Amino acid sequence: MREWMWALGLVTLWYLLAQIGIAFALGVSPEAGAWPRDLGAHLFVGGLLFMMARSVMRFALAMGVLFSAFTVSNAIKLAVLGGPVMPDDFVAAKNLFLLLEGWQLWGSVAMLALPVASLLWMFAWRQPRAWVALGGAVLAVTAVVSHPAPVVGWMDARFGDWVWNQRGNYEMRGLPLHLVQETARNLSRRAQPPQMAEVDQALSLLGAKPPGRLFKAALQHPDRAGRNVHMFVLESFWDPLPLKAAGLSADPLDPAFRKLWKAAGNARALSPVFGGYTANAEFEALCGFPVQTDAVFFEGRLRRDVPCLPRHLGEAGYRSVASHPNAAPFWNRINAYRRVGFEQYWSDRNFVLDDMNGEFLSDASLYRQVLERIGPELDGGRPLFNYVLTYFGHLDYPLNEARPPVITAATDNGLVSAYANTVYYKSRELMHFLAELRRRDPDAIVVLFGDHLPSLGWNHGGYAESGLLAASRSEFDDAMFRTLVATPLIVIDGRRGPVRTGDLPIYALPALVLDLLGDERETMLRFAAHADDVVRVRPLPGVHFTVEGKALTVCRDGEAQIGCEASSAWVEAISVLKRDLFNGGQHALQAPDRLRRLQTVELEVEELGSDGLDDGIANETDNDV
Repeated sequence: MREWMWALGLVTLWYLLAQIGIAFALGVSPEAGAWPRDLGAHLFVGGLLFMMARSVMRFALAMGVLFSAFTVSNAIKLAVLGGPVMPDDFVAAKNLFLLLEGWQLWGSVAMLALPVASLLWMFAWRQPRAWVALGGAVLAVTAVVSHPAPVVGWMDARFGDWVWNQRGNYEMRGLPLHLVQETARNLSRRAQPPQMAEVDQALSLLGAKPPGRLFKAALQHPDRAGRNVHMFVLESFWDPLPLKAAGLSADPLDPAFRKLWKAAGNARALSPVFGGYTANAEFEALCGFPVQTDAVFFEGRLRRDVPCLPRHLGEAGYRSVASHPNAAPFWNRINAYRRVGFEQYWSDRNFVLDDMNGEFLSDASLYRQVLERIGPELDGGRPLFNYVLTYFGHLDYPLNEARPPVITAATDNGLVSAYANTVYYKSRELMHFLAELRRRDPDAIVVLFGDHLPSLGWNHGGYAESGLLAASRSEFDDAMFRTLVATPLIVIDGRRGPVRTGDLPIYALPALVLDLLGDERETMLRFAAHADDVVRVRPLPGVHFTVEGKALTVCRDGEAQIGCEASSAWVEAISVLKRDLFNGGQHALQAPDRLRRLQTVELEVEELGSDGLDDGIANETDNDV
């Protein structure tokens, strides 16, 4: 009994010190009312671990290492990205080892290896009680995996579910309950892919009768088909000038970029992510469908070969090349790029790493090397889809000696001044390259946009200082949701110059490119983009908003709101098609063929006359079934 008191007392002491520590250092912790249930969950897990332990001492060390690894990782993600650890993060965690180096890499390895090693060291291999406890844990996990829906219903009823605010969920549940509840929810959503009838219903709701159009005027110029297309996804590229409280000494953006952006109407791309998960912005830009989950779509939801923009253009004779000077398998890009139709992928192993800012290749070097590779193809031959994802611009915004800081800030937030100087060089290197590219390829379509906003400190740091964002999503007003995801967007239509697109969700870009090319072929790339030429919907995890001119309507999942019915139905229909196309039966791709068959039957019926009417319809119906 005394040993149990010691063990549970150590858990309680660790819990109090850990919550005080992360609250002081990172400004995150469960709300006061959640502490009793969160402590109770830790005591339960701790008791289970103690049953497996050889001694109090070994238990204390293993418990401290295990609980600390989860708590610190969760607190860092909350502070940097605004949301807690989610089940999909465990699948994506391996990517950290490809991104980090030095002490950060070894720290991440230790965060994973030490808990496992300490549990093995703690386990009482010869004690029956240890195996009974382990068996009980395995049975509990098996029950959740086998029947996740009842677990979700029971936990939602007792601990709540703030659909659009996962940070709020963590704060009112605590970490162990949050992980169990969201893991069960994740498992319960693994439904069967949608069937043909469900897909047809979604297509009908969207009015998806290809070809749809965003810019109808562009289709009046079919002679432009075959022009090269250059798409540049700019890492963490954003305009820092609205950070009024930062007191920046100068405008970080190159004046030439300002002028070009103004000619494009100061348009903004509406990204699916903030501060990270670049691959989700990529997926939208390449495949024309929105991402609305807090997970990387490339990492497990893209399971089929699909006619995304690279493959669609490839069918028209284009050569498609992707360039990104990061480790090739990061975010599963090797497989993802192949599935969406790229012919070639140039990663870090294909570039000379000659101009590094920390571990990131400079944009100037990347652009120069890409232009050297594609240069011979710009003057004729096969048309080219040149897709470039930059690497320079990642947190914590390092610069090398050739790029000394030129902008100062009045704020104590060092990330703000570091980022301002990063943008200073990124924008100038971009404009220098863009001038050369347009000189050599004046008729090309050029698309460039920021993948997401930069992280500027714990709990939206620099943004909160200037009132652009609140520290927590639960405190966001409607305008903040748009601010959270809006980055600069410029689309150049060859010699005609910048296109005034207005604020545009990234998933609408593929359809825009096709319209500018005069490409009227039937394609899934217009299913989402052409739903409405005026109202644009930006789905996000647990929330979506619509933009109609200057009007903004934010719809939070799980809350009844006036004016959200149509957009919510649209989001659900898009979700059905996305599951069908990217990891299902791809029934939506068969829809045009089925429509043509039905039209053929109608013509045959007209020729046969009324006598053949019933047989013709019956046969076609049987074939569809």
